[in-house]
Amino acid sequence: MAKKIQPDTGPVLDHIDQQLVALLEQDGRTPNATLAREVGVAESTCLVRVRLLRERGVIRGIHADIDPAMVGRPVQAMIAVRFGGHRRTHFEDFREQVPKLPGVIGAFHVSGATDYFVHVACESADALRDFVLDHLTNRPGVLHAETALIFDTLKGESSLGNLDEPTPGADPQE
Repeated sequence: MAKKIQPDTGPVLDHIDQQLVALLEQDGRTPNATLAREVGVAESTCLVRVRLLRERGVIRGIHADIDPAMVGRPVQAMIAVRFGGHRRTHFEDFREQVPKLPGVIGAFHVSGATDYFVHVACESADALRDFVLDHLTNRPGVLHAETALIFDTLKGESSLGNLDEPTPGADPQE
């Protein structure tokens, strides 16, 4: 009989940890004293909790939100990459090398007809074309790359830290 695999739902957070994550998501530079006051715990307790959230991988890092256009990369695109055949080495090489390429904001391994979406920011349409030709379509195993320009980017407003928030439009009785 096959062993049933349980989905990995990640760490369960108590109410205080949820509040800390929500506050840090809003402003990752919030001082410990402010965090402690907001969630109603001692500063030492807050410090330990935040450290444990980092160690458990709940908080993966604190990052600056940079506008690519303001640093000379106004052309953004999402590039759908499809592999021909599915050799593990092709995926491993892609996973290791593509995030290191200049202009790559993120890469997403997805299900369906597309294997990866690569989010890039480039200096110009010509630079975008060159990026696709030089760094994606010539990779071993890559069968197809389709580029979609990004006209606007919207950041989600929901907090990952506050698990008690209802989903907008959801019926709370369900």
